[in-house]
Amino acid sequence: MAEKNPLKAAAETAAEKAADALGVGSGPEEGVPGKPAPVSPSVDEPTEPHGPLPPKHDQSGPAPMSPTGQETGATQADVAQGGPYLTTAQGARLYDSDHSLKAGARGPVLIQDHHLREKITHFDHERIPERVVHARGAAAHGVFRGYGTAANVTKAAFLANGVETPVFVRFSTVLGSRGSSDTVRDTRGFATKFYTQEGVFDLVGNNIPVFFIQDAIKFPDIIHAGKPHPDREIPQAQSAHDTFWDFVTLHTEATHHTLWNMSDRGIPRSYRTMEGFGIHTFRLVDAEGGTTLVKWHWKPKLGVHSLVWEEAQLINGMDPDFHRRDLADAIDAGAFPQWELGIQTFPDTPDQTFEGIDLLDPTKIVPEELAPVQPIGLMTLNANPSNYFAETEQVAFHVGHLVPGIDVTDDPLLAGRLFSYLDTQITRLGGSNFGQLPINRTHAPVNDMLRDGMHQTAVHRGVAPYRPNSLDGGCPFQAGVDTGAYVETPVGVPEASKIRDAPTSFADHFSQPRLFWLSMTPVEREHIIAAYTFELGKCYEQSVKERGLRALANIDTELCAEVAAGLGLPAPEATEQLASPEPSPALSQVGQVWPPDGRIVGIVAGPAGDLAGVRTVREAVQEAGMVPLVIAPAGGVLDADGDPITVQRSYATARSVEFDALLVAGAPGRGDDAYGARDAKAGAVTGDGDGDGADGAGIDPRVSLLLTEAFRHGKAIGGWQDGVAALERAGVPTSAPGVVTGDRGDAVLEQIVELLGAHRVWERFPTAAG
Repeated sequence: MAEKNPLKAAAETAAEKAADALGVGSGPEEGVPGKPAPVSPSVDEPTEPHGPLPPKHDQSGPAPMSPTGQETGATQADVAQGGPYLTTAQGARLYDSDHSLKAGARGPVLIQDHHLREKITHFDHERIPERVVHARGAAAHGVFRGYGTAANVTKAAFLANGVETPVFVRFSTVLGSRGSSDTVRDTRGFATKFYTQEGVFDLVGNNIPVFFIQDAIKFPDIIHAGKPHPDREIPQAQSAHDTFWDFVTLHTEATHHTLWNMSDRGIPRSYRTMEGFGIHTFRLVDAEGGTTLVKWHWKPKLGVHSLVWEEAQLINGMDPDFHRRDLADAIDAGAFPQWELGIQTFPDTPDQTFEGIDLLDPTKIVPEELAPVQPIGLMTLNANPSNYFAETEQVAFHVGHLVPGIDVTDDPLLAGRLFSYLDTQITRLGGSNFGQLPINRTHAPVNDMLRDGMHQTAVHRGVAPYRPNSLDGGCPFQAGVDTGAYVETPVGVPEASKIRDAPTSFADHFSQPRLFWLSMTPVEREHIIAAYTFELGKCYEQSVKERGLRALANIDTELCAEVAAGLGLPAPEATEQLASPEPSPALSQVGQVWPPDGRIVGIVAGPAGDLAGVRTVREAVQEAGMVPLVIAPAGGVLDADGDPITVQRSYATARSVEFDALLVAGAPGRGDDAYGARDAKAGAVTGDGDGDGADGAGIDPRVSLLLTEAFRHGKAIGGWQDGVAALERAGVPTSAPGVVTGDRGDAVLEQIVELLGAHRVWERFPTAAG
C-alpha cells in the first residue's frame, strides 16, 4: 500500500482544533472514506462566528505560484476564502443575504439593490462552456519521481533519478456531457500535467493506445458521429447508435480503436486500474543531441481491470459518479493510486517504422513483445482537489506544452492536436491568458513579453515588451542550448509535392484488430462478441448492421459469425485475406496477480451474527490496504450496548456493483422494510417469517440479490458460521470456484484477499470454447 498522505497529519490537527472550538465530534471511524467535511456538523445551526474550516485531510489545491511562475511564499489558505463573516465580492460585510431590498415588506424589489445584482449576476455566469469532448472528468494532485533510467535517451530534467515533480491528472470520458454517467462504454482520457522546473509538460493521452482516425482533419467527423443524434440529442454518452456505426463501418481505419472499445477496456473497473497511452510516437532528445522515437505508457500498479457489462449498466443507475467517487475515496482512505511511466523505444530511422509497423500511424500499436515497455518513473496521486471548478474544470492541457528533451513527430493526427488544444482553451477559458489560472500556472519563471488581454492577472513591469530593446536593459535575453532553451529537433523534410494523401502503410486497417482479437482469452472474446451484438443491435438501419458484419469478417470468422447470429443476419465472407500475427499476451487483462490495495469489501452482518468476527475482519481488511463497508438490515450501529460497529450500508442502500468481494458474517437477519412497497428489491421475504433470521432459515431478498449478483459477476464471496447457510439459502453454491467458507472470518478473508489478486473468479464465466 502507498505511503501516508503528507498533508493528512496537519489537516487532521486543524480539524481537531476546529471540532473542539465548535464542540462537535470528528464523525465515523477512521478508514471509511466519504466524509463530506473535515468536522461533523452539530444538529442545530451554528451561530458562533469563526473562520473557514480547514480542508479535509485528502484535499489540496494548486501550488501558490504567481501568474508568472514565481514562488509567492503564500499558503493555500491565503488564496482561499477568509474571515468569519459573509461579504460582498469587494469585502464589505453583509447583514442579510436572504431578502432582496424592497419598498416595504410586500413592496417591489428596488433596482438599487447592488448586493442582489452582484449575487445573481455572478450566479448567471458561473458556468463556462464545457469541453466538446472529455467534458466529464475527475482529477487528483500527486507527485512523479523519476528513476533516471531515461537518461540515455532524453535530457528532460524531470526524468532524472530521484527528481520529484508535482502533477495534476485528469481522467475523463470522451463522448458524454458533464452530467453523463461514468461507467458508459467509451474511451477514457488520461491527461497528466507535470509542473517541471523547465516549464509545464502535458502528456495528454487515452486508456486505449490507438485512435479512430489517422489524420486530424477527420476529428470533427468521428466526434459528430459518436455524439448524440443532432435532431433528438440522444443517446447520451454511448456509441450504440446509427451515426457512430455508420461512420466507423465506412471509415474502416477506425476498426482497431472500435475493437478496443468493444472489449473490456471500454468499461474500466476504476480509473485506478486503467492504463494510459500517449497514442502518438514522440521524439526524445539526449544531452548530445541524439534522438530516439518513443511511445508513452502508464502502467497501473494495481493492474488493468474492468467491469462486466451488466455491472456497468447497474452502476449507471445506482451511482452515475462511480469512477469519480472511487478515485476520491481511495485517496481519502490513503490507498494512493500509482502508475509507472514507461516508454517503448525505437531507432529514429528516416522511414520511421519498426518491424514493418509505421510509427506515424496512430491506429497502430507496437506489441510489447517486440518492444518492451521500460519503466522510467513512478506517479502517486495523493490529494483530491479542493474545488472542482477551479481545478478539474479549469485545467487546460495542450500537447504542445513540451520541455527540452521531448519533441513531436510528423504524425498527422498529432499535428492537428497541436493546433486544436490551444484554440479550444481560448474559447473555453475566455482568452489567451488561461495559463495564469492557478491550476495551470507553471512552476518555472515566465518572461514571455505577452501582454494584456482578457483575464490578465500578472502585473507586468518595464516599458519594452519587445526585443531587441535597450530601455529594459535588453531583458529578456534569448537562451542557448547550454542554458536550457527548448530547441526543435532539426529533422529533414523530404522533397515532395503538396498533396492530400496518406502513406500506403496507412491503408492496412485489419491486421492489428486481428492481432488484438487473437490475443484475447476465451472469456474476453465472449465479452467482445456481446458488445458488438448489443451495439449493432441498437442500430435502426439494417444496412449499417450488415456493413458492421463486413468489417468483422475481415477481423475473424468466429467473431463475425457469432455477432451475425445474435443479430439474426447471415455472416458475410471476408473481403481481405486474414492476417496471421503472433498473439500478444500483454494485451489481455486475464492471467496475472495484482495487489488488493483500495478494494472495497462488503461485510454482511446482522444483530445475531458473529459481531466479534466482524470487528476482527474489518480491522484485517483495513490493515491489508482495503476498505471495509459493513452492510446491515438498517443504518446506525450494531451492538450499541457493547463495542458499537458503525453500519455504512443498509440492505436498502447496498448493491453488489459497489463491492469487489462480499463476506457474510453469520446469520445476517432481515430488515423491517423488506417488502416491495418500501423497497422493490425486497420482493417477497423467504424463510420462517419471524424476521430475526437467527435460525439461518430466513434471508432478506436484498441479501440474496446482493450475493447472486456478485456471484454472477465473478466476484469473490465468503461466509463463516451461519453465514454458510445464508449463502446456500441465497442460491450461492458453496462448492463453486471463488466461494470460501469456514468457521472463522479471518481465515475466510485470507483466501478472499488471494482471490482478489486476479480481480475476478474467471472460471465462473462459461464460454462457447468450454
